[in-house]
Amino acid sequence: MTKVRIATSAYPFDWFDSFADYAAKITRWVEEVADCDLIVFPEYGAMELASLGGREIAADLEQSLHEVARHAEARDRLHLDLAKAHALYILAASGPVFEAGRPYNRAVLFGPEGIVGHQDKQVMTRFEREDWDVIGAPGLRVFDTRVGRLGVLICYDSEFPLLGRTLAEAGAEIILVPSCTDTVAGFNRVRIGSMARALECQCVIVQSPTVGDCDWNPAIDENRGIAAIYAPSDGLWPESGIIAEGQMDQPGWVTAEVDLALVAESRRDGRVLPFAHWPESAASRLID
Repeated sequence: MTKVRIATSAYPFDWFDSFADYAAKITRWVEEVADCDLIVFPEYGAMELASLGGREIAADLEQSLHEVARHAEARDRLHLDLAKAHALYILAASGPVFEAGRPYNRAVLFGPEGIVGHQDKQVMTRFEREDWDVIGAPGLRVFDTRVGRLGVLICYDSEFPLLGRTLAEAGAEIILVPSCTDTVAGFNRVRIGSMARALECQCVIVQSPTVGDCDWNPAIDENRGIAAIYAPSDGLWPESGIIAEGQMDQPGWVTAEVDLALVAESRRDGRVLPFAHWPESAASRLID
């Protein structure tokens, strides 16, 4: 498959009194774009499951992490069933997974054939390090799927060129960037990083943010962003580098069809060739 229909979400948080209520929301969101091949949910979108522990637990930074992690198996089953039912790939909203004492921030990719794999966030923000004690789990993956070779850079990871370069060198054609930012400045850092990764890696980047206010958990209390799909502005894609984008802080889906044949053509014969010429920049040194 060279033409891939992608949907990326600008996702708001909701309070749930039962897991069934959460499942109904996710099912409704997936069904809205069930004609797509690949759909993307944001970073820390799973934190809305903290509401299942009640107000006191949901309001506590540490307890909320454990409450969300407690529902991981049920959440996986839900997304797996939806991916199979609609024959599509879903990058589920990331959330905490406890495997090393402290939690990783993990995004799981589901497909019609089952769980494709997961990607953990590599580089922690100051809030994650200093207040939340969420830790990184070094190691990037590229997933071979029928909709192309996919990589994932979770939010802050998109701001580091070498992480994107590692995925691109491993053959990633589409890089998914789930994000969660509480200011317009934070959103723009991820947006600029995502567009830069599209430019230098000459691939498609898909950003999915959280949006709206959440008054019951201090980690996700404010959320700003725009869902968008980016490409290199190298003569083969839109001049703006934007394939599709929504409106600031507006919940919903942004969709577009992309032709992955253009990724290969960009890298081979774009108006500029940053992917091919990267080694020249890496070889540069200061001159005394």
